[in-house]
Amino acid sequence: MTLDIEFTLRELAPQVLGALARRYGQFDAAEDAVQEALLAAATQWPVDGVPDNPRSWLLTVAGRRLADEFRSESARRRREENVFRLEPGPAHVSAEDDTLTLLFLCCHPSLSPPSQLALTLRAVGGLSTAEIAKAFLVPESTMAQRISRAKATISSSGLPFAMPPAGERAERLRVVRQTLYLVFNEGYTTSGGPDLKRDDLTVEAIRITRMLRALAPDDVETGGLLALMLLTDARRDARTDAQGALVPLHEQERSLWDTARIAEGVALVSACLGKGPVGPYQLQAAIAALHDEAAEAADTDWPQILALYEVIERLVPGPIVTLNKAVAMGWARGPLAGLAVLGGLDGDERMTGNHRVEAVRAHLLERAGDRPGAHEAYVRAAALTTSVPEQRYLTLRASLTTPEH
Repeated sequence: MTLDIEFTLRELAPQVLGALARRYGQFDAAEDAVQEALLAAATQWPVDGVPDNPRSWLLTVAGRRLADEFRSESARRRREENVFRLEPGPAHVSAEDDTLTLLFLCCHPSLSPPSQLALTLRAVGGLSTAEIAKAFLVPESTMAQRISRAKATISSSGLPFAMPPAGERAERLRVVRQTLYLVFNEGYTTSGGPDLKRDDLTVEAIRITRMLRALAPDDVETGGLLALMLLTDARRDARTDAQGALVPLHEQERSLWDTARIAEGVALVSACLGKGPVGPYQLQAAIAALHDEAAEAADTDWPQILALYEVIERLVPGPIVTLNKAVAMGWARGPLAGLAVLGGLDGDERMTGNHRVEAVRAHLLERAGDRPGAHEAYVRAAALTTSVPEQRYLTLRASLTTPEH
């Protein structure tokens, strides 16, 4: 299957699912039918060519699959009228509205965060169960069960395929953004396995967030999230060397950064700041812009980055924010000051087993001249991470800080 066909299918998947789910009100059955239609298209289009109206083609095929499913159920008589009314065309609602409704449904608060992630990638992203399972390093059968349970939860809840009430939309949109942010982060730095990153996941997260931005253009935090993704992903090609080894930000070859993405991200965050309530995604995007606009690592405006993290800490305090603040403090005011901030996480159960705490500690200790302490922290960090590239990098740093080195 060519990349053009794959992109077309993923772009159309939520539109087709939204049209069917809105018309017939059975999300689980409609989602299964759309997946079968996508599989049929992936098989036939490379051979027969892409139809003149690919969306209509998918709606027709998925509608037939849905009709077959309805006919085969024991409640056939109650649904008989619906079966004969099946048409390939969409319901009387725009595809864009359906996509946003679909995102809200996949990120319903009754679902667990892992289920929200999986269902969003399947229903909105058009990824197969096998692709999602591979991305999150779980067996396909496990992911299939997770998706099946998520769809069953939505079906049993009796939720209508409709936008949430106005009073709930802000919170639901927050969950949608958080889900897309998690998808992006898993792609940018995988939680485990042999690869540092999964470009397919970052690309998909950016694509869906662009869609969300188009559907909610006045939401400045969605704009901030998209800017953050673009500015972060712009460094993709510089994050590993020719051998695939991890290269930390301050050592990256900046000529490899994607200047077009940086320009787009900077313009977007600049357009969002001051146009509405300032949120953590806009602030993180501003931090990413400060990194990306520095010609050399030494030119980075660390005092400004530290100030932005302090604002984020007031808005959404949490251990990850504290960890990032410790890094910024270490560069802005010296490693001992960074270690003092990091000490605030000691004993925080939320960070138990998190290798990044020890990795940051090791880096700060190394810069402070405490090589034995840095060595021990690097060893602890390497033992905690499940990412092979990170483990190799941390092990290398441990070897370079041994007392006898």
